[in-house]
Amino acid sequence: MVSESLERKPPFYQRMGIRIHLFMCKFCSRYRKQLLLIKEVLTRYNESDFPKDVFEPLPEKAREKMKHVLNHPEEEDSTH
Repeated sequence: MVSESLERKPPFYQRMGIRIHLFMCKFCSRYRKQLLLIKEVLTRYNESDFPKDVFEPLPEKAREKMKHVLNHPEEEDSTH
């Protein structure tokens, strides 16, 4: 309900119920603060001039090596 209340305005009685719960529950209160922080960071990122295509996909060889290491953790990689 906390997440939904940040996306759209719930009816008055639900807002009051959420506020009362947040006042008593430190975990949900912390969760709400984290959601607000994430929302703020994403908003600032979208509004920034930071290039969005800064992350290029890994080459196929690197992806295959990672898959192999993840699927065979017992084998020691001698290339590093």
